[in-house]
Amino acid sequence: MAKDKQVEQITDMEVDFAQWYTDVVKKAELIDYSGVKGFYVVRPYGYALWENIQRAMDDKFKATGHENVSMPVLIPESLLQKEKDHVDGFAPEVAWVTYGGSEELTERLCIRPTSETLFCDHYSRIVRSWRDLPKLYNQWCSVLRWEKATRPFLRHREFLWQEGHTVHATEEEARAETLQMLDVYADIAENWLAMPVIKGQKTEKEKFAGAMDTYSIECMMHDTKALQAGTSHYFGDGFAKAFDITFTDKDNKIQHCHQTSWGASTRLIGGLIMTHGDNSGLVLPPKVAPIQVVIIPIAMHKEGVLERAALLLERLKQAGVRAKLDSSDQSPGWKFAEYEMKGVPLRLEMGPRDIEANQCILAPRAGGEKQTVSLDELETAVETALASIQQGLYDKAKAHLDAHIFPAQTAAEAASIIENKGGFVKAMWCGDVACEEKLKTDHAITSRNIPFEQERIEETCLVCGKPSDTMVIWGIAY
Repeated sequence: MAKDKQVEQITDMEVDFAQWYTDVVKKAELIDYSGVKGFYVVRPYGYALWENIQRAMDDKFKATGHENVSMPVLIPESLLQKEKDHVDGFAPEVAWVTYGGSEELTERLCIRPTSETLFCDHYSRIVRSWRDLPKLYNQWCSVLRWEKATRPFLRHREFLWQEGHTVHATEEEARAETLQMLDVYADIAENWLAMPVIKGQKTEKEKFAGAMDTYSIECMMHDTKALQAGTSHYFGDGFAKAFDITFTDKDNKIQHCHQTSWGASTRLIGGLIMTHGDNSGLVLPPKVAPIQVVIIPIAMHKEGVLERAALLLERLKQAGVRAKLDSSDQSPGWKFAEYEMKGVPLRLEMGPRDIEANQCILAPRAGGEKQTVSLDELETAVETALASIQQGLYDKAKAHLDAHIFPAQTAAEAASIIENKGGFVKAMWCGDVACEEKLKTDHAITSRNIPFEQERIEETCLVCGKPSDTMVIWGIAY
């Protein structure tokens, strides 16, 4: 048997949360660094996690009538310049192609930071009549943004995502689409990733470049910082006018379309890690875990153990469980630590005595005790255990969120809360961008969103003291 080794220790999150995060993504084999700063290799385990998230979202997109398309990776500069607010918003992050082979190009080509202009150009060619509407398109792709500071999953220069782009005949339809897709993101975050969210509208300062209204889902990480986990934008007819996207309505009049855009990325994986992980590594919700159950045979050198474990593997696979049998020559203790690091939700242990008793042991990665179950009831027991783990992770994260949202009446009180307690502050705001900018400049506090569920915390703005009837969630964000 190979010499045993211990899984390398990761930094405790209480000591250095940022280093803990980096240790986890590396040692759980989710990410590796490439030869270019800010560009990462998503390793098979990390990509399998993304595939499960992607599959869940894609199913919901298709269930709501959306179709997948593929747009070019390059955007002509002249096309990008058609919508001024949009291009100004992305200008600092744009990477340009100026040569094709050895020949200098006559026009610079932008490597897409997002694809609004490409979709607009396409829609201007194919939309003619009200009968052509709506167009409900989504794209799975990578985009490139030349970020100055990068961190695995949270901020890559090139990252994987989806971007939905739709066109509609009326403002009412487009606004309904915008909110529907925000609800889809909230559903994925809460019911698949076990990450509770706060849904709301972004302030004017924080909205997407070129949008009339932007909505977001905001999540709280274990260190009580915020993560914007998904956004949905209503564009109105601004892009349609810039790109001449028109249609003939039922009254035979020419109208401009109303548009939406919405997106979520591999940043969700970063959020997943920072919401549920612990000092032993990843903790993955069963619904998206690449491996839901790992089978660890005990004393597998003894007759019949490995064969019986293989039969259990096939039973679980037949039941639709993503299961793995580890028959390597590492010790059981090493395997326990390894799969804890990888966040596998449920471990199944079985040795000679268990075989004789027609039983096995189920050990949850987090939030529960080991239990002995009859092999006759294996599939039911595993299904129940996985459902319990999924719900337990959500309940724990929701309790953490609720316990770290505090009311504040003044900017000084908000700053003190975040510095000493961490978390989010709910406080009133007058709507003046100057007050929002002062909070950011003085205390590094930003508005997360204007939550749909409003409360009356105070009668006046926390910064200037003017009358206010809008409550905002404030915090420090990734």
